[in-house]
Amino acid sequence: MKPEENSSTVMVAPAQMAQIGEDVGAYKASKNQFYSFLSAISAGAFIALAFVFYTTTQTASAGAPWGLTKLVGGIVFSLGVIMVVACGSELFTSSTMTIVARAGGRISTFQMLRNWVVVYFGNFVGALFIVSLIWFGGQIMAANGQWGLTILQTAQHKIHHTWVEAFCLGILCNIMVCIAIWMTYAGRTLTDKAFIMILPIALFVASGFEHSVANMFMIPMGILTAHFSSAEFWQAIQIDPAQFADLDLYHFIVKNLIPVTLGNIVGGGVCIALMQWFTNKPHAH
Repeated sequence: MKPEENSSTVMVAPAQMAQIGEDVGAYKASKNQFYSFLSAISAGAFIALAFVFYTTTQTASAGAPWGLTKLVGGIVFSLGVIMVVACGSELFTSSTMTIVARAGGRISTFQMLRNWVVVYFGNFVGALFIVSLIWFGGQIMAANGQWGLTILQTAQHKIHHTWVEAFCLGILCNIMVCIAIWMTYAGRTLTDKAFIMILPIALFVASGFEHSVANMFMIPMGILTAHFSSAEFWQAIQIDPAQFADLDLYHFIVKNLIPVTLGNIVGGGVCIALMQWFTNKPHAH
């Protein structure tokens, strides 16, 4: 379709959005994956920085209404996904939508899974880079250690879901992330794309749904804080470090990261991408 044929409308039609989704998936999975890896490092860092912003808004907020505090945290976190989209970075949770290119026969199963793995580990590297900067920057001592306490409490909460809870929260999260990304296909300007993502992302964050890449920052940050903080930190928050002894690699990977990742794949790849693509692409009568 020629651009001028749709120039009078303020948004791209759903059928065209389905085509864009397929085109984007085919491009991501078939390009040189070294560049996908580098792009994914950026995305992981952007999401980690968004969680830093979230943590700051939640710190020392005990007197504020719980829902409003979470709403503020969700809105500021949306900056992370906005940065990912605006900069063309590759985020694992949205890369699950390459499944529509596989369903359309544009890429192979190997290409799709290779892209998922490359992007996943690139995101992990980016998230851990921000963890190291925040750690060595001494950020956990902000607000007299209350910033670090927010990290500890948030990370510990995440490792105490049951496996089924973590899986379902992963599905819910990526339904919202991927509908946010999918709706950007309708936008014609950066403002359109950024604005349309704010509330879907705020919904998942404020509600406590689970995002695998965000957790690649939050839980390692919690592990570092729990096991390597100075006596000064523990004295400032007046808490026994033993309370956070369960923040470890086992709980991170087995109790959170694995079920959340699988849930993210189902929520983004199946519930949003395949459903939107199949229902909106042209069908023969």
